Amino acid sequence: MIPPKPQARPERVSLWRYLRLFRQDILSAQPERLYRARMAEFRTPFFRSYLVNEPDLIRTVLNDRPSDFPKSDRVGEGLRPLLGQSVFLTNGETWAHQRRIIDPAFERGRLRESFPAMLAAGRAAANRLEPGPLDMEPETSHTAADVIFRTLFSLPIEAPVAHEVFEQFRAYQARQPILNLAAFLPLPRWAPRGYGRAARKSAARIRGLIAGLVAGRLAEIEAGTAPPDLATRILTLRDPETGEGFSAEEMVDQVAIFFLAGHETSASALAWALWLLAANPAAQGRAAAEARALGDAPDFGDLSKLGFTRNVFREALRLYPPVPMMVRAATQAETFRGRDVSPGAQVVISPWHMHRHERHWTEPDAFDPERFETDHGKASQRDAYLPFSSGPRVCPGAGFAMAEGVLLLALYLQRWEFREVQGRRPIPRAHLTVRSRTGIWLEAIPRESCVGAVQKMDLP
Repeated sequence: MIPPKPQARPERVSLWRYLRLFRQDILSAQPERLYRARMAEFRTPFFRSYLVNEPDLIRTVLNDRPSDFPKSDRVGEGLRPLLGQSVFLTNGETWAHQRRIIDPAFERGRLRESFPAMLAAGRAAANRLEPGPLDMEPETSHTAADVIFRTLFSLPIEAPVAHEVFEQFRAYQARQPILNLAAFLPLPRWAPRGYGRAARKSAARIRGLIAGLVAGRLAEIEAGTAPPDLATRILTLRDPETGEGFSAEEMVDQVAIFFLAGHETSASALAWALWLLAANPAAQGRAAAEARALGDAPDFGDLSKLGFTRNVFREALRLYPPVPMMVRAATQAETFRGRDVSPGAQVVISPWHMHRHERHWTEPDAFDPERFETDHGKASQRDAYLPFSSGPRVCPGAGFAMAEGVLLLALYLQRWEFREVQGRRPIPRAHLTVRSRTGIWLEAIPRESCVGAVQKMDLP
């Protein structure tokens, strides 16, 4: 089965047409040749961009010399009102200090401690669905936000402050594209950035709500009554080199990116995984069998029993990587494949194109979870699979996201069968993450053989 992808634009369009397409949807602004090219150059009046699809070049940029290719400010400008100086946007020593605090909080042993909160959110999600056709994107967004609040602050999404953050983020997402004027024009620092008033208002409200949560948690830590969740863990960790922890303001920045990265990206991947299974009944049946074998009271170690389900989620991340492009800035003159790359040039690494590249994958546009069990698929996964980036800037929550996605898929499949809705085939587009232009519509049908088992699960 060949799942949908955007129709590529014509090879030649005007600069302004390209910029309009790029702002509306990064994916459909790209020509078809990029799925074959090893490298491509894009010229604008103000800067050069180089899309690199060669594994050796990607390793140079992400793994071997990351300090020579820091995060580009051009993309970060669109998210600055919400994310401030979060680890997603910073570079240099500021970034290194942040990672030295954050990384230990997401170590595998710590991940085990977050499993009960993930399980509670997944059980609530499975019980919340109703039979019939529905758009799964709002459902998976609700579920992923629930996971984040339960694991970060020990709050279910129904808690008033958690629910308001979720609603304000949905408003922000609708109003603020990832790219604004500063992504394309060399604006001075004092010039307006093109942030919409409504988007700024939503961002300020989100940050204010998070600040209240952080202040409350700091007081609980001081009183010795704080729950042992991720927020407590991060606020009590110290940089082993400087001995410093996060201030309240710094923690607001980090919680904002945890919510955006941990909720928005997970919701995207989970919705696409469910659609892929609905469009492939045999694969869904196999994953559902694994889910039933999981039983009523799984623990963290039981995730190892979900091998095929994990490959389904891997394949969803390959076909629909939530973050479709990463942009770095060259800090010095480089030569890539015989081309001169000047300081200040933008180096674009596109998981969207690498994951569907004809040189790196067998039948790259096809849905095939078992490809990860073949020698060729394993090699491609090493060389051309970047759903969480790579190198020192790999997503610190990658293990968290994989455990969450596999568990939530299993919990949905224990209780529900999903089928395509005729006339509702999704069309991917990129805004903050890779979503569908018209939602991901599925028909949910109760699995009669396991309704009783799921009803036995105690909700928190």
